[in-house]
Order: sequence, then C-alpha cells, then structure tokens
Amino acid sequence: MRPINSKIVQIVEETPTIRTFRFDTSLDDARPGQFVMVWVRGVDEVPMGCSFKNGITVQKVGDATSRLFEMKEGDSVGLRGPFGKGFTLPSKDENILIIAGGVGVAPLGPLADEAVSVGAKVTTILGARTASELVFEKRFSEAGDVHLTTDDGSAGTCGFVTTVLAEMDVSVYDRICVCGPEIMMFNVLKMLEEKGSHDRAEFSLHRYFKCAIGVCGACCMDNEGLRVCKDGPVLNGSLLLDSEFGKYKRSSSSQRIKV
Repeated sequence: MRPINSKIVQIVEETPTIRTFRFDTSLDDARPGQFVMVWVRGVDEVPMGCSFKNGITVQKVGDATSRLFEMKEGDSVGLRGPFGKGFTLPSKDENILIIAGGVGVAPLGPLADEAVSVGAKVTTILGARTASELVFEKRFSEAGDVHLTTDDGSAGTCGFVTTVLAEMDVSVYDRICVCGPEIMMFNVLKMLEEKGSHDRAEFSLHRYFKCAIGVCGACCMDNEGLRVCKDGPVLNGSLLLDSEFGKYKRSSSSQRIKV
C-alpha cells in the first residue's frame, strides 16, 4: 500500500507536549486500536494510533514527531493504513474499564466513543505526570465515570493508574482495555493477574515497525514470535504473561532495549 498524500487541516494543542493532527484523508475504516504509518518526508515513517476517524494524537519524542510539530495547517504527510488488530468492539450493556496513561489515550478515545454509541457502560482511569498533561478528559467524562491520577497529585489521586486499580473490584468488568507506557501496562497486567482478570484485558503495544503488514519480522516478540503490527498491536493479557512484554524490546537493528 502506497502512502496517501494527506493535508493537515487542523492542529490541536492538547497539552504542552501532545498535539492532535487532523487530515483531509478519512480513516473511516479504522477500528479502535488500529494504527496508520505516518510518512514524515525526509525524516522517517512511524506508526501512530488513530485517535479520530481523520486524526492522530502525538507526543513529541523523536525526529519524526519533532518535525511533525514544526508543521502547520496546510502542510502534508503520507498516510498508510489502517493496519493491525484493534480492541474487541464493545456490545450493548457490556461493562468496559479503560486504563489510559499519557499519550496512550490515542487509541482508547475512539473505543470510548464506540462503547457509548452501542450502549455499553464505560469507566476510565486516566493518568498523567501532571494535570497539564491529561488528555481527552472531557471526551472520557462524556462516555462515563473517570478516575484521574497524576504523579504529582495536581489532579485526582496522587499516584499511578495502578493506585486506583488496586482499590477496584475488576470482576464487574466484561473487558479491560489498556494503553500507555509499557512499564505502566506491565504493572497493570501483573495486578490483573493477581486479581484473576488478565484474560479479560487487552493491551495496545508499541514496537518498532518497518513494513506494518507482518512481512519483515522487525516487530516479532519473544517467546511466541507474535508480530505486533499484524497480530496486534492489541493483544490479550494471557498472551503477554510469558513474553518479553515489560522486560525488553528491540531497536531498529534488533538489539534488546530494556523497558
């Protein structure tokens, strides 16, 4: 699939370090949790979760995102996708728990929207380093109850998403959907394992993608050889317990990098 030239039609500054970019290209086929490959010309092509039917929500962390943050409305990038396996779509009257940390809100925003549209009940634990870095608080609050957590206590509970999760009865939820920094997700997985609920949890992973269609093997995970771009990026917690998840990942040259 060749990249589609896509013009930036709107830029929203969500936080001091996170922005949403909306394009004139529609991603109507994207399911919550799927991603697109964003070609920032002259720099790199990188995977980004779809946060809207025509948009991505991005944190400035590397060369490609730094260049993206220099762009203005009217500039363009190339888009390929959507790709991958998304979250299981909610059904009417299901009880869904969303756990989002930092820019991990990106693929979870559409999931909350979808859940509301079909009549599912949504509860969200939304975490960030500080109050100014909370993303989509209004969006999640319109979907259901929201528990805020910040590392510094500037909003909601002082602590991490696991601080709130530890006090919750997760047995009441039909599905638990998680995205955020890997160390956060790993701690959530271990806590859910202790509560006997890891098999009802789905995690959106980030790995180094090259082809994005499961051919090159750059994103394969130990021990089962799961291709994160094709078999994921959303994977069930039961598949992650004995994997590299939370321990290490690989660079573009396949060197192990400690999480």
